Amino acid sequence: MVNPDKKTYLNWSSGKDSALALYRMSERGDYDVQTLVTTVNRDFGRVSMHGLPETLLGLQAKSIGLPLRKIYFPAVVDMETYDRTMKKETALLYGKGYRYAAFGDIFLEDLKKYREERLAETGLEAVFPLWKQDTRKLLEEFLELGFKAVTVCVNARVLGPEFCGREIDHSFIRDLPGGVDACGENGEFHTFVYDGPVFRYPVGFKTGEKVLKSYGPENNEKQNWDNSFWYCDLSPGSGLS
Repeated sequence: MVNPDKKTYLNWSSGKDSALALYRMSERGDYDVQTLVTTVNRDFGRVSMHGLPETLLGLQAKSIGLPLRKIYFPAVVDMETYDRTMKKETALLYGKGYRYAAFGDIFLEDLKKYREERLAETGLEAVFPLWKQDTRKLLEEFLELGFKAVTVCVNARVLGPEFCGREIDHSFIRDLPGGVDACGENGEFHTFVYDGPVFRYPVGFKTGEKVLKSYGPENNEKQNWDNSFWYCDLSPGSGLS
């Protein structure tokens, strides 16, 4: 039985960590997850960072059986605009009775602090079901539970194109180079989950071409973040290919 006094929305990235977080919360019943919330690149119609098409995002939510709330941002957005938009959206969710916001974050302290502080401004409390757990064990648990996922985006600085569009399995874990986190918690890779215990049926999809995209700093400023990523284009399909 879920706790009806803890109305919660889950920040759904479309990937494995948010899927495992949803499973954990559903099994424990300590929070009542009623909505998935995802940020979307308005200019390209794709999930922020992951690059997953909105169509597949919608099919995920339909199979999970939860309402999906999408928050749109332009392809280029500054932190001031991002914070203002998120504050408005979280205030609307608070007004609908939500008091908790769940995330699949695992060990990034600065990100956790940022989320907690921003949410507190609108009276929401952040929840982290996977926090401080061993990432390799989490990924192994993910597979043992029957979840299925493929990589949709990989950081070209640490992973080659052969890791993009690849099925997440035990061989994937073994092949990861040293220094790459098993769950990609440092942004090494992002995934699309298409089946598992939180889904009523698999989400069919087709794989397309792999594309290398690079993002340069504006005004010739020195860049201090990774800016080159391999993306595997996915589209809806009746089966997996």
